[in-house]
Amino acid sequence: MNNKTTTYKQTEVGLIPSDWEVKTIGEIFTFYSTSNYSKAEMSLYGDVGCVHYGLIHAIENSHYSLSSGIKYYVTKEQAKYEAIKEGDVIMLDASEVLVGLNKSVEVFDLNNKEYIAGLHTFHLRDNNSIYVGTFKGLILNSNSVKKQMLRFAVGMKVFGVSKPQLQNILIPVPTKAEQTAIATALSDADALISGLEKLITKKRNIKQGAMQKLLQPKEGWEVKKLGDFLDYEQPTDYLVSDTEYNDNNQTPVLTAGKTFILGYTNEEHGIFKNLPVIIFDDFTTAIKYVDFPFKAKSSAMKMLIQKNDKVNLRIVFEIMLQIKFQVADHKRHWIGEFCKLEITVPPTPEEQNAIAIILSDMDAEITALETKLEKYKKVKLGMMQNLLTGKIRLL
Repeated sequence: MNNKTTTYKQTEVGLIPSDWEVKTIGEIFTFYSTSNYSKAEMSLYGDVGCVHYGLIHAIENSHYSLSSGIKYYVTKEQAKYEAIKEGDVIMLDASEVLVGLNKSVEVFDLNNKEYIAGLHTFHLRDNNSIYVGTFKGLILNSNSVKKQMLRFAVGMKVFGVSKPQLQNILIPVPTKAEQTAIATALSDADALISGLEKLITKKRNIKQGAMQKLLQPKEGWEVKKLGDFLDYEQPTDYLVSDTEYNDNNQTPVLTAGKTFILGYTNEEHGIFKNLPVIIFDDFTTAIKYVDFPFKAKSSAMKMLIQKNDKVNLRIVFEIMLQIKFQVADHKRHWIGEFCKLEITVPPTPEEQNAIAIILSDMDAEITALETKLEKYKKVKLGMMQNLLTGKIRLL
């Protein structure tokens, strides 16, 4: 890596190395027609794979091995469109969120199978091999290209950039040697991230197995109602009001849902501190165990407080995770109903605490790995910004 001899030039896409070029997307890529089959017109098996826009939305990286699988297929008769080739790019033509605007994924590993591009996609091919393999998806998703797309984006609920406008968007072209070096470095970062994701999945599966074994009712365990151990408090006094989230602030804003920490607030009053606590979403029945002060996001989120010291709250939480709640769409599940549910718990504090410590230690290990994963992802984003603009050179 050598920045000492690098000279830069000012271009329409910003400051880039002097030996890089700038071309339009239309100069580099040929656009091919794509199919518009609905899900009802496709099947889960067939002769020709159809790369559906839903798949592109779900892919985290800028490249994807088609051998990893797709969901939809069409017949040979339906496949009257240009077949996808190794290294082609499938780009979204519409997105409900700006962050997904014209997202691009370079596809490979066709393994002699036939595929076409599906509904709400553009099919792009670099017929003159301007870019090396796996670099196309990277550069099309780069900040300098996305900023231009955002200027042309139209729509109220669904956003997109038209093909004529896309063809005029400017795109940097590093030397092929540097493209290869950048793609390799980012591929190595992807491998680290993927390896860590697999390890986290493995640890979660191990914990799930341990939970089933440790929490399986044994002789002498007692049947109790959740209401014997838990009281609850409405979130009214702890709701976020008229605040901006900022990672520099200190107090997390929580939901019981999948996202969990929605952001951070600088509000100093109305912070829930009666810890530890279980937070419960009475629409989805999602629950979380929390041992740090927080603000609440939704009135649907209840704080389940330990009523007495007869049982370890962590044990109650882990057992609640095993309950198959009956969830109906658009139905509110009042916590009073769930206080009547029965659970089976170890009779002594010693046994409860021993189990809780094992499961807490497993969670702590998983949380540490998840924190590392987020750090790796942020490092990769920084690498992309610096490498795809030439601020850092690998040659």
